[in-house]
Amino acid sequence: MFTGIVEEVGTVVEAVDHRLVVRTTTLDGVAVGDSIAVNGACLTVVELTDATFAVDLSDETLARTALGSLAVGSPVDLERALLPTSRMGGHFVQGHIDGVGTVVELSGPVEARVMSIDAPAEVERYLIEKGFITVDGISLTVTSVVGATFSIAVIPYTWEHTVLGSKRLGDAVNLEVDVLAKYVAKFVSHEPPER
Repeated sequence: MFTGIVEEVGTVVEAVDHRLVVRTTTLDGVAVGDSIAVNGACLTVVELTDATFAVDLSDETLARTALGSLAVGSPVDLERALLPTSRMGGHFVQGHIDGVGTVVELSGPVEARVMSIDAPAEVERYLIEKGFITVDGISLTVTSVVGATFSIAVIPYTWEHTVLGSKRLGDAVNLEVDVLAKYVAKFVSHEPPER
């Protein structure tokens, strides 16, 4: 479980087959086998050095996220898993990516920047104005929704301290909708539980 409050932007130093190696300073308390969110995707640390960690990417992860497009030098948002004593600054984030969106607009001055993202169908139904959305691991508030396109306001701090500052039109972003919205949608659909 995560909060969507990015702790650091790491750098990919190796991207081969189904493995990423990331350089970071955010490794205090991290051990092999721990979960870490990389651009919002919950991954397992499989190797650890003083300055890097490695994660393996399953076929499922590669199919459902934008992690396969990362290359050496790519910046990545990082967040360690929550501890029972952690502050809950964002919202409940599972690290289970629901779909990949596309950046379609960047507008406004630095102090009032707006990013618009086209969402896939599996995400669109959960988008509501003032609802939570996680974009590349960042807990954000949806400011508007028009069809499958939603917008977020990005304050200067977030722009400078996450991967959002490196995003350009056409870039892919990992999206996770609010888990509470998923449960409510399931409940009101009156579908019987899966067995």
